[in-house]
Amino acid sequence: VQLVESGGGLVQPGGSLRLSCAASGFTFSSYYMKWYRQVPGKERVLVALISYEGRTTHYGDSVKGRFVISRDNAKNTVYLQMNALKPEDTAVYYCNVQIIRENYWGQGTQVTVSS
Repeated sequence: VQLVESGGGLVQPGGSLRLSCAASGFTFSSYYMKWYRQVPGKERVLVALISYEGRTTHYGDSVKGRFVISRDNAKNTVYLQMNALKPEDTAVYYCNVQIIRENYWGQGTQVTVSS
């Protein structure tokens, strides 16, 4: 299983970023996919999840209405569109899949929201 995130960077408050996570090594369309984020000294927090075909999504309270998770099963890729970014969104963002109770993570991508 390999998960590779990309798309992070420095953005001003109110700006947008789109994260991507390219997956390989498993049947992508058979699993829910998740995005987490983590700030130093704190636990990883669930940001969003998406079901197999993308019909069901769930968001953390702090990002509802601003972030959109989506997936392209033909490309084995999950996305996180982040809009109206706030300084408190600054974190390392991780892609996650759970397969038979085993959690797999990407290397993470840094998102910094600052003027």
